[in-house]
Amino acid sequence: MQTANIQKPDWLLQMEAILQMLNEGVIIADDGLRLLFVNDALLRFGGYQRQDMLGRTPATFFPPEDLPYLDQQYAMAQRYSHHRHEFYLPRKDGGKIPVIFSGRIFMAPDGRQYSLLTITNISDQKHVEEQLRQANIQLEQRHQEIEAELILAARVQQSLAPRSLVWGNVAVEAYYSPVHSIGGDFGLVLPHSDEHLSLLVCDVSGHGICSALVANRIYSQIQHELEHTPGLDGLLRRLHAFVREHIGSHGFYFTMAAGRFVQQGRRMTFTSAGHPPTMFVSGGVLHRLESQSPILGCLVDGLPFESVEEIELSAGDRLVLYTDGFIEVFNQRDEMLGVDGLAELVRKSAKKPLPEMKQAILDGVAAWRHGPLTDDMSLVLVELR
Repeated sequence: MQTANIQKPDWLLQMEAILQMLNEGVIIADDGLRLLFVNDALLRFGGYQRQDMLGRTPATFFPPEDLPYLDQQYAMAQRYSHHRHEFYLPRKDGGKIPVIFSGRIFMAPDGRQYSLLTITNISDQKHVEEQLRQANIQLEQRHQEIEAELILAARVQQSLAPRSLVWGNVAVEAYYSPVHSIGGDFGLVLPHSDEHLSLLVCDVSGHGICSALVANRIYSQIQHELEHTPGLDGLLRRLHAFVREHIGSHGFYFTMAAGRFVQQGRRMTFTSAGHPPTMFVSGGVLHRLESQSPILGCLVDGLPFESVEEIELSAGDRLVLYTDGFIEVFNQRDEMLGVDGLAELVRKSAKKPLPEMKQAILDGVAAWRHGPLTDDMSLVLVELR
C-alpha cells in the first residue's frame, strides 16, 4: 500500500482551485494509478479524509475480486484515450455508491501520462430505477392476474354460448366469436321440455370487459324471463325497464331478436328491437323480419312498443339470426358487406345441410373482410324438418 508523500506537478497545483468547485467527484492519478488529487465532492461521496486517499491506488479501496474488472477498464481507457462505465465507489464505512466513471488519459506539460476521472453519483437515479423495477414487477404480476381472470371469464362466457341441438322437428346450429377474449354479444337457445323452444341473439353496445359483464347480466335476466313467461309478449318492455333500473349506465344500449317455437316447431312467434333484420327462407324465397321496436336501454327514455309476429312454418324453412358483426365488415375498397351481402350468402347456402350452411356463411364473411375482426359475432341458424 502506497503511503509516501507525493509531489504534485506544477500544472496540477494551478488547476486545483477550479477542480474543487465542481459538484462531480474528480480524481487525477499518475501512470502508476497513484492518486495525486481528489476534490471535496469525491471525499463527501465516500466519507474519506484527503489523507486517506492521496498516494494510494485502487487496490487500497476495492476488494480483490473487483480489481481485474478495473484493470480491464483502465486498459480500454489507455487504448482509446477515454472510457466511460458504470460501477460503484467504495465508501469508507463499507457501503457502496453507484457511480459513473468517465476516464480520460492525457499527456501533461511535464511529458508524463496521467488519468483524469470524473465520478458522477447516480444514487438518486438508481433509487428511481429500483422503484420503477418494483413497480414493473407489480404491474407484471397484476397483468398476469388479469390475464388469468380474462381466461376464466372467457371460459365462463363460452359456456353460455348457444349449442347446436335438435328439438323435435327443429335443428339449430350456433356460432359465437368475440372480438376480444370476451365480448358483448350472446346467443341463447333454450328448450322448455316439449312445449316450446326459445332462441335469441343480443348485441350489447361496446366491447371488452364492461360489455361482457353487462351482457352476462342481461343474459341471466332474459333466461329468467323466458323460463317464467308463456310467450314473448311484454319481453322487450320488461328487459328495457330492468336495464334502466338495475344498470342505468348513460349512453348504454342493446339490441336483440328473439323467436319462440311451439307446436313441434310448426309455428313461431318473433320480436326484435333495434336489431338487423332476421332472415327467413321459406319455399326458396328469402324474407326479412324487420325490427318493429327501437333499441333498448338507457339511450331511450320511453318504453319500447311491443310487436310480436306470428309465423306459420313448413318443413325446409330456415331462420338466420345474427348480430351486426356479420354485416359491418369491410373489404379492401372499404365497402361494407351489409344486410344485402349477408342475404346473398344466406340465399346461396340455404339448400346445404345446416352445418355446411353455417360454415359457408362464416367463410363468405371472412372472405369479404379485409383485416382483423373488429366486432363480436353471434349467429343462430334454425331449420324446420
